[in-house]
Amino acid sequence: MDTREIQKLIDFISKSDLSEVNIETSELKLQIKRNGGSPVHYVSAPVIESVVSHAQDSAPAPVRELAAPAVAVEASSHLVEIKAPMIGTFYRSAGPGKPNFVEIGDEVTSGKVICILEAMKLFNEIESEISGKIVKILVDDSTPVEYDQPLFLVDPS
Repeated sequence: MDTREIQKLIDFISKSDLSEVNIETSELKLQIKRNGGSPVHYVSAPVIESVVSHAQDSAPAPVRELAAPAVAVEASSHLVEIKAPMIGTFYRSAGPGKPNFVEIGDEVTSGKVICILEAMKLFNEIESEISGKIVKILVDDSTPVEYDQPLFLVDPS
């Protein structure tokens, strides 16, 4: 599908009452949204990505903000967050069927392995930088985490 065919498809959709169209083949993936939706994306299979925009009216589309789950720790709180030192997938144990590194209520010391973060097929053991008691585990097992995302709440007293 070339650019002209995509433009014809966009023109056709703009004249219809459709608000979203998704087309996916082995060669390309095409997603078109309108009426305040995201811009139109055209992705070719290898790793070529380009954006085709089609303005339907002069009003800018509203900006959508994705809120990451956050835990509010009060300023007066004595709890300390252990944060992710990198982007990756969070694992609570060394493998399926193996015990978790830490549970709520466990005492940890500086240097104790508390979880694993997988990044690019490398499994990185994450060690606690503080000593204390695990009060809360903020991330579910086998879920992606961002850099500096809180993973655990620890009571250092």
